[in-house]
Amino acid sequence: MNESFQALVLDQHEERLHAEVKEVQADVLPKEEDGNVLVEVHYSALNYKDALGLTTSGKIVNRYPFIPGCEFVGTVVESDYLDIKVGDEVIATGFGIGERHFGGFSQYAQVPGKWLVKLPKGMSMRDAIAIGTPGLTAMLSIDALEHAGVRPGEEVLVTGATGGVGSFAITLLRRLGYHVVASTGKTDSPYLRSLGVETIIDRSELEGPARPLAKQRFDAAIDSVGGNTLANILSQIRYEGAVAACGLVGGAELPTSVYPFILRGVKLIGIDSVMQPMVRRTNAWERLEELIDLKVLNEMIHEIPLHDVLRHAEAMMRGELSGRTIVRLR
Repeated sequence: MNESFQALVLDQHEERLHAEVKEVQADVLPKEEDGNVLVEVHYSALNYKDALGLTTSGKIVNRYPFIPGCEFVGTVVESDYLDIKVGDEVIATGFGIGERHFGGFSQYAQVPGKWLVKLPKGMSMRDAIAIGTPGLTAMLSIDALEHAGVRPGEEVLVTGATGGVGSFAITLLRRLGYHVVASTGKTDSPYLRSLGVETIIDRSELEGPARPLAKQRFDAAIDSVGGNTLANILSQIRYEGAVAACGLVGGAELPTSVYPFILRGVKLIGIDSVMQPMVRRTNAWERLEELIDLKVLNEMIHEIPLHDVLRHAEAMMRGELSGRTIVRLR
């Protein structure tokens, strides 16, 4: 491909970040090992990690100029990878895309073919990116809880409930027959009510210093907060319950003790959506295609053009966004 295209380019000048949508040449896309696949990007999405990289001096990105965007979906236009053909519709998440490798805030992206998942039959590209990394992470978390013995009808706490992972976790858990308790700072949220949440608790209940063991309240939890919140959750999980930990927006420290594990048999399961093996990814996407209610999905998302990414990233860092923000490239 020789044509130029639009991309959001992040650069650094005198320690200050600068992001701008500009016309770039095809040769800026790095050649990748293990099979080059060039994808015409139709949609990307704005994640918390993207917002961090665009608005702070954090080490999400460590080389400039750089095209961010941790995920994308589109149509293959060139491929030398055996399992991916020209014309395939694919989704790319994880593997350092948008952090170490040029990402999806661009009309074209080039990645190794082994990083790509073909869209499930019956799923549109817009639906796929609307689900994206948060939906995949939520599904992997539920898979892990089920493997640990959690069953429909039990009570599952979801923290960060108005965020992307939280929103999908709530939707999927309710579809599977679990009773959901949502933890949020927005206890009067019409958005959560629209997802069918009946029980909402203020996140402040879980933010203070944790006791080694507290009253048993929940059968299981999906936590994207970490820190004191995760410590409090562990102390309040019922006997032989399980917690899927998948985020750290509240802190990376875990000020807890061994008591929940050795006296109540609580299981703490780490969820990584970045380097998950392809078999698990494919299985999770197949379950997502089966379980996601498209009507509910459309209520969870809002769509923006590429030029609005920076403004929405700043709003995300201020805690002003709920649900899922997708970015239209075509």
